[in-house]
Amino acid sequence: MTILVTGAAGFVGNNVVEMLVKKGKPVRAMVRNMDKAKVRLGKYGAQVEVVQGDIADRAALKDMLRGVTAVVHTVAISMEKGGQTYDKVNYQGTINVVDAAEDAGVARFINVSQNGASSTIPYAFLRSKGKAQEYVAASKLRWTAVRPSAIFGPQDEFFNTFARLVHLTPIVFPLIGGGKAEFQPVSIFDVSEAIVRSLDDDSTIGKELVLGGPEPLTLAEIEKRVIQALNTHRTFIPAPVALLRPAVMVMQAVLPGSPVSTSLLDLLAVPNTTPHNDLVETFNMQPIPFSGDHIAYLRNTSASEAIRKFLTNATVN
Repeated sequence: MTILVTGAAGFVGNNVVEMLVKKGKPVRAMVRNMDKAKVRLGKYGAQVEVVQGDIADRAALKDMLRGVTAVVHTVAISMEKGGQTYDKVNYQGTINVVDAAEDAGVARFINVSQNGASSTIPYAFLRSKGKAQEYVAASKLRWTAVRPSAIFGPQDEFFNTFARLVHLTPIVFPLIGGGKAEFQPVSIFDVSEAIVRSLDDDSTIGKELVLGGPEPLTLAEIEKRVIQALNTHRTFIPAPVALLRPAVMVMQAVLPGSPVSTSLLDLLAVPNTTPHNDLVETFNMQPIPFSGDHIAYLRNTSASEAIRKFLTNATVN
């Protein structure tokens, strides 16, 4: 019973691999970047079969799925860069994996979707994830989808970006969009646990499971907790989205590791909270809060790491 994890060197992917290994499951880890895979998956040695591949390569997917009984599909991009577009990666990439899984007779399929994803929403990222999930749901696969809010954990990009920016912004810190955007941060450990449990839980088949943390937080509250975690202080100043947009456009154009894009800036208008939380209602879990020791990992950031990440898009954790 081999489980294929796509995007296995990514944030969600490598954490799912770790959870599967802990539970004694045989794993085939599909990665695009072998250097990144060595950093994040090298510790498993022969416990994990690491294979290089691209979800755009339908022929390669056929080979990847030989002997596979379940797929956990995590590949997605949050920012478009070069030829990597939302439709090409998030939507068409999912189509390719679903088609290959059907042809291979895969018994189980877990799709990592996104809270708020919809094929009709006017935001390109969420629309691509919504279209992808619709394709999954229309397939013959025994599927489950997870729809997490913003995921936090040692390798996250969203919350670590705030920590990195703190090191580069002495005295004052911007309240992005006035700090009014709403999130319900959910731990990567809870998300990984829900994904792995779903594989063996037939009651989740055909369901879209919404995953969130124990409390909704505004972006202002999140920024304040990040700064508290870093044991420092800043004076907050409102930064309206309209004023930030020109600067974000420049960063997006010139920084390989730009921490934000205009499309992500637009998403601040969409509440990312989960009134119905399947971590509690389906899995009887107590969600990990975005606070205290659970976000102490943010202290591992530094000014030099921030500069290297933004200028080179290097894998820094």
